[in-house]
Amino acid sequence: MDRFMAMRVFSRVVEAGTFTKAADSLEMPKPSVTKLVQSLETHLRVKLLNRTTRRVTVTPDGAAYYERVVRLLSELEDIEASMSNAQANPKGRLRVDIGTSVAGLIIIPALPAFHARYPDIQIDLGVSDRPVDLISDNVDCVVRGGELTDQSLVARRIGEFHFIACATPEYLKRHGVPSHPSDLDYGHYVVRFFSPRTGRVFPFDFTKDGERLEIQGRCIVSVNDSNAYLAAGLAGLGIIQGPTFMVQRHIASGELEPVLADWWSEPIPVHVVYPPNRHLSTKVRIFVDWVADLFASHDLIQRRSTLPVGLQRTSSALPAAAQA
Repeated sequence: MDRFMAMRVFSRVVEAGTFTKAADSLEMPKPSVTKLVQSLETHLRVKLLNRTTRRVTVTPDGAAYYERVVRLLSELEDIEASMSNAQANPKGRLRVDIGTSVAGLIIIPALPAFHARYPDIQIDLGVSDRPVDLISDNVDCVVRGGELTDQSLVARRIGEFHFIACATPEYLKRHGVPSHPSDLDYGHYVVRFFSPRTGRVFPFDFTKDGERLEIQGRCIVSVNDSNAYLAAGLAGLGIIQGPTFMVQRHIASGELEPVLADWWSEPIPVHVVYPPNRHLSTKVRIFVDWVADLFASHDLIQRRSTLPVGLQRTSSALPAAAQA
């Protein structure tokens, strides 16, 4: 029995919660995973896991063993990194999960430069607006907007998203230009966005002179994907309140027009998040630093809002942080 491989497999089973998910993430046959864990239990003469038809749970002995194994594997990786000069030449597979619009507009276009700098890092990029479980899905880090709901995770704030309400010129010609957020409840349609995880609909958020309003609005369509949300707005299905990094080029081209520009929306924070018990290897640390620098310098994020020349005068009504 390869004891270190057995330890690695055991820790992955604990984190994934099933032998099947552990085997998939390790790219190993499930029988091999099962056999290694059984051999480890035989060698230690203790039961590490309780098996059921749907899930495995760790025993008290297994929990104590897992904590020590995680530290040991992390120390081993540190030793190998220092001996192989991994600081200068990081290598390995990196699993990252990112929302669809951020991936398409911010991350993927910048990956050629990342690859040129770190050619031996392979990135497995999960692209979805649906939240993932970093531990059970064996993801090294995620980039997500919004307040953190799991306080057990480690997060580094790398920026914030600002929002602006807008619609196509054709839509505004048909329905008129709203003069107040309450107009969205009468005579107008909005495109609603609902959480891929909970199904909760996120209301439109407007603030002005200390007054804050949350508007549900009437809708023709609701979506749970940011690219679909933008597509619905561009199709004229209603007013959208989109992140400025996602809509600004469409505003600049005239495909979308800002509305209710004298109202503003609360920005939401953006974090890169990774598990607390997962060793922050060199390649993960490099990616975290790289994505933080990318957000700090990326034009689409830092400009926040691009208005056509004819509408620049209305931007003075926006808070300084929301102006282009």
